[in-house]
Amino acid sequence: MNNPLLEKNTLPPFSAIRPEHVLPAVTSLLERNKRRVGELLAAPGPHSWESLIQPIEDMEDELAQCWSPVGHLNGVLNSEALREAYNACLPLLSEYTTWMGQHTALFEAYRDLAERGDFTDLPQDRQQTVNNALRDFRLAGVALPAAQKQRYGELQQRLSELGSRFSDNVLDATNAWSKPVTAEQLAGLPDTALASARQAAEQKGLDGCLLTLEYPSVYPVLTYCNDRDLRQEVYMANVTRASELGPDAGRFDNSDLITEILGLRQELAGLLDFASYAELSLATKMAESPSHVIEFLTQLAARSRPQAQQEWRELCEFAAAEHGLDELKPWDVAYYSEKQRQATFQVSQEEIRPYLPVNRVLAGLFEVVQRLYGLQVEELSGFDSYHPDARLFEIRQDGVALARFYLDLYARAHKQGGAWMDSCRVRRLDDGKLQLPVAYLVCNFTAPVGDQPALLTANEMTTLFHEFGHGLHHMLTQQQVAAVSGINGVAWDAVELPSQFLENWCHQPEALSFISGHMTTGEPLPEALLERMLAAKNFQSGMQMVRQLEFALFDFRLHQLWGQPEVTVEGLLNDVRAEVAVIPAIPENRFQNSFGHIFGGGYAAGYYSYKWAEVLSADAFSRFEEEGIFNPHTGMEFRRHILEAGGSQDAMDLFVSFRGREPDIEPLLHHSGITA
Repeated sequence: MNNPLLEKNTLPPFSAIRPEHVLPAVTSLLERNKRRVGELLAAPGPHSWESLIQPIEDMEDELAQCWSPVGHLNGVLNSEALREAYNACLPLLSEYTTWMGQHTALFEAYRDLAERGDFTDLPQDRQQTVNNALRDFRLAGVALPAAQKQRYGELQQRLSELGSRFSDNVLDATNAWSKPVTAEQLAGLPDTALASARQAAEQKGLDGCLLTLEYPSVYPVLTYCNDRDLRQEVYMANVTRASELGPDAGRFDNSDLITEILGLRQELAGLLDFASYAELSLATKMAESPSHVIEFLTQLAARSRPQAQQEWRELCEFAAAEHGLDELKPWDVAYYSEKQRQATFQVSQEEIRPYLPVNRVLAGLFEVVQRLYGLQVEELSGFDSYHPDARLFEIRQDGVALARFYLDLYARAHKQGGAWMDSCRVRRLDDGKLQLPVAYLVCNFTAPVGDQPALLTANEMTTLFHEFGHGLHHMLTQQQVAAVSGINGVAWDAVELPSQFLENWCHQPEALSFISGHMTTGEPLPEALLERMLAAKNFQSGMQMVRQLEFALFDFRLHQLWGQPEVTVEGLLNDVRAEVAVIPAIPENRFQNSFGHIFGGGYAAGYYSYKWAEVLSADAFSRFEEEGIFNPHTGMEFRRHILEAGGSQDAMDLFVSFRGREPDIEPLLHHSGITA
């Protein structure tokens, strides 16, 4: 069988990839890699970078190029056949990763290389790669007795399977629910949301409108729909996804998976002599200790909660005084918050939408990148695609290609929710030639309706900038070793720095003058509307801050305390809410059952990274505020110290090189409008 996943291509041959290609390709590469490692270690003489590590990087990159499009398609074009093939490979990949990480002879070869007198003569990126590898060998249990090594492998394999099942359940629960409604039931929704609901119904062969649990459907209902009962129904369906409650009660329930995942993670940490999974998680992060993380989060909570409480009181008073509502329920919060925002600032997300057609925002984003870093972004055509929504762009400097990226912006059925950046190709030397980096950038925005362009909300614009910031970190790296190229090797709690950093330009009048442009006239945001929009930027910022702190504290404490008597998922979440939350939660809320970041993604005991990196990004941007938001010298300094360096140096050292000092929490509070 000719297998496109085993061919060497500059870009993935998406149209040729079939589910039946996946398992044979992965199996073949894993078997070959194991054979090759044995051959490399058996070669005579002291092992060197050229004789051992470079060949291993070459074969690992081939495996990554095979698996990358499979993982991407599983996220953006999910099908039963592809899911089955993807899941069949997870235990094989987990077993292989464990085999590599626990390979005693391979570990000793890396260690011998690091202990040689000429090790420090290697370039910094190579030294960092070897040092990171030695750390990872130890974290993979290379020093464990044989029985414990085997148990470690079993744990990793099972955790890989459980994480995939968790994500599948969330996707299936999201796809399972829909509700046909009339336009009259959606009174209050803006025209853009109504048109999307009508289009969703048409695509299913239905009359009227159709609601789903995809974010572009849920958000406008909760924010604008006058029908309180309908808001409640949509809210309940959303917060009970993948649980024992709600319209699909028990059908996709993640409750038992959560318990098993937490237990296995705790056992894994214990095998490696860590007191908790939270402690194990920090072995690859900037934060020094669990107490350091808890202190950071509780300090932020102490500074922001008084303002959040005041904002909640003001919202309740507004709903009572202006709308006669005595008690706000969770399905009322977004609705009356939007009314309060409009009453206070005379601005709404929908008023801004016509000024944010997607191609104008993209052109504005690319202009920001041009002014900061001297780069040009051009769209490419005639590429091998996997869906009509997918677009391909190239980043150039002075006409020379530096990187490419796929852009997949719109929500649709069988596509995982949320937004993310992932690696398609990593920058590295391949047989002496430079392999250019390629990224996947994925969002779930409201799709275009009819002949109208997709119109973004201000929040969606910020999400686009966020993911593109991740993309720049991956694509502008100057590293030539895959293990420290782009985001590889970067401390996980520093990974969000470039993404959150780029968001700042969404709130600068000078930038918005060319990022925005009316869908028909091209006119930028009128000055009066721009002023109201910026004035509303920090509306309920205290409530938003404590919501994120609730998620972060829940995640970290869960992984710090799991296994102790009386600790339960629901109980701990309630304790955290009592400490930091201001909006009362209903007993039926099963948020944790769809918390994919920590149970189906890479943020276990690491969700705090968003706030940690937000401190870094706010402080980094404060230098631009001092020196000019489009100061090209400052832009090139950020590019050199942060974006180009990848994981080649310690994250804190890189930040200090750019900022001249360690990070300060005050710029974040200032930018968030938190004054306590």
